[in-house]
Amino acid sequence: MTQPTVSVVVVSWDRPESLALCLTGLSQLFYQNFEIILVANERSRAGVVDLGFLDQVRVVPFEVPNISAARNAGIAEAGGEIIAFIDDDAVPEPTWLDHLTAPFSDNKVSAAGGYVIGRNGISFQWKGRMAFPDGQSVDLPMHGMGARVFEGEAGRAIKTEGTNMALRRDVLVEMGGFDEAFSFYLDETDLNMRLAAAGHRTAIVPLAQVHHGYAESARRSRSRVPRDLTDIGRSIALFARKHGADVSATRTTHRQQQRVRLLTHMQLGHLLPGDVGRLMGGFDRGWSEGLKRHFGMVAAMEENQTFKRFQTTFKENEVEIFVGRFWQRRKMVEDANETVNRGKRACLYLFSLTALYHHVYFQQPGVWIQYGGQFGRAIRSEPVLSLRSVSAKVREQVARIEAVRMKS
Repeated sequence: MTQPTVSVVVVSWDRPESLALCLTGLSQLFYQNFEIILVANERSRAGVVDLGFLDQVRVVPFEVPNISAARNAGIAEAGGEIIAFIDDDAVPEPTWLDHLTAPFSDNKVSAAGGYVIGRNGISFQWKGRMAFPDGQSVDLPMHGMGARVFEGEAGRAIKTEGTNMALRRDVLVEMGGFDEAFSFYLDETDLNMRLAAAGHRTAIVPLAQVHHGYAESARRSRSRVPRDLTDIGRSIALFARKHGADVSATRTTHRQQQRVRLLTHMQLGHLLPGDVGRLMGGFDRGWSEGLKRHFGMVAAMEENQTFKRFQTTFKENEVEIFVGRFWQRRKMVEDANETVNRGKRACLYLFSLTALYHHVYFQQPGVWIQYGGQFGRAIRSEPVLSLRSVSAKVREQVARIEAVRMKS
């Protein structure tokens, strides 16, 4: 079966280090029929010029801090039948596009969304959700790891995450892309609401996984402590107005949620008492702006552009496994790096003689590293202590990630 052409759109603003990791992860995808479209400001573009494959990436300079407008600029340059989106502070598992695009073999499926893994590299940050006109969401009834197709309706949308979703290009063009009134926050959820109202079907694909690190930005610190809630307040007010929610009730609900969030950070010592009032003031200013802002600012889209297929240098279907102790870290990392530089994917397991929890991360030049105690847990619902030999632990962990990091 011929793979559909896929345009992967990455938007980046002032995060060159995170962007470099994201692009390196994309360069290791098993999928053979995709292009990369990078929509980025000058600082992000300057930070990735040394990547050896950047000449294969379609670069779109973009100096406006508006995620929806930037994504629309990427859509305008796309030559693929399917357009996938990933954030610059995320890294895809190597099988990401294989799984994310599979549901499009059904002509009735217009969109697909995958699962998002949080900072520890193991636990899920987001799975499948349903969104409502007030911007709230609830979990969808997902069982197991098989993909499931849902049909939304007006006022009840199947939510996909902006850092892990794909849509047919012709559907995006028909809908005018993203509403540029949403410069940040609820931008993809607005698109989900419009898809649902038009009767489109969305697949939720658990095995299409990306790791999302929450990189630092002007709106939050690296530890996810808010710095400014203005954009969030503005977008929630705009969203409620656009989709017919009770505006007053929506404000009360979201304002209380944001306040609880800030008070929690204050109790942890991340914020001072005065910061709570300042940040809530930003939310209120944004809300007032959102009550006045015009919405429906969609883009005029053209026909597909020329497709610029990414030519990977990695050998298909090959992942080399390295196993060692913490005190062997330097040598093991050197060996794994050398393997990647030879064009073969590498996964490194480092165990200590402890019950420490496991963590996973991706580092340059493109090595997956999992570290933790030989007797510790990876999945946080597992027993705290589990007696395993090193070989048994490796088999267990390879089996855990085989469907997303290995390709049979």
